[in-house]
Amino acid sequence: MKKNYLILLVFISVLANAQINRFFYDYKYILDSTNKADVKSDIMLLDIDKNGSKYYSREKYVSDSTIKADIAKQMKGGFEGSLNIKKNMKPGTIFTTVIKKYPEYSISFSEKIGNTTYKIAEDQKPEWKILPEKEKIGEYNTQKAITNYGGRSWTAWFSTDIPFQDGPYKFYGLPGLIIKIEDKTGSHIMTLIGNKKTEILSAEDTQIPGLTVNGLGDKEIEVSKKQFKKAFKDYLTDPTKDLKQTMSTLPAGATIQMTNQNGKNIDVNELYRNIEKKAKEERLKNNNKIEPDLYK
Repeated sequence: MKKNYLILLVFISVLANAQINRFFYDYKYILDSTNKADVKSDIMLLDIDKNGSKYYSREKYVSDSTIKADIAKQMKGGFEGSLNIKKNMKPGTIFTTVIKKYPEYSISFSEKIGNTTYKIAEDQKPEWKILPEKEKIGEYNTQKAITNYGGRSWTAWFSTDIPFQDGPYKFYGLPGLIIKIEDKTGSHIMTLIGNKKTEILSAEDTQIPGLTVNGLGDKEIEVSKKQFKKAFKDYLTDPTKDLKQTMSTLPAGATIQMTNQNGKNIDVNELYRNIEKKAKEERLKNNNKIEPDLYK
């Protein structure tokens, strides 16, 4: 009986931690079209299993995991009225997450505006034209394909050596994995740099019981594209609106201790002023989004 019990535990463990194929993409992008010399970069992960895929930033995943661990540590033994949250993500970190569900390839994606993350159902798909040109990229034999998507013209190189009809961001539908994709202006380039098999944990394994902090990936507001565009315009008008609403939902008597980049404590009013200043700067510098049609 004891032996059978151990076998059952092993079987449950395997089910809970299913194998996935993880592909690493080097994403290089230009935020400011007037300063093409300033090229940002992020490592993006594309996790693929039998049910679908998830595309997200490695930097954001590591940062969110660190923040959640810090909150859990502070809350150990009970909530005491204050949380000290430090976010140390590098400038240019990508907040976008794209989920594709097989076999229909239905897509939902998450975008962050200010302190709020929105989840949107995608209603468009890339329409490809496969061309005869072939090229060796790294160890992969690839073929060329082009599409217009999201307000940009794209060139992709896919490989039938990897039998997944998927790719980074919202791109899919070619007879093999997309190894490299680049927009016509050279502002956004995603290139496969590695892959491995790994284990994925369920969402419940990373959740902190009884705590939801908007902006840390624990909560998403589901909206249509039209509603998302309105939320973006509202943010441009008042970038502090969502944070004020989040602060109003804190437990009675709770406070959040906040620090600036120099480690100095700041009050809420100073935080709001900093957010307004940063939003104004971002409007000027972040003018070259990967999908310009989404922000019209």
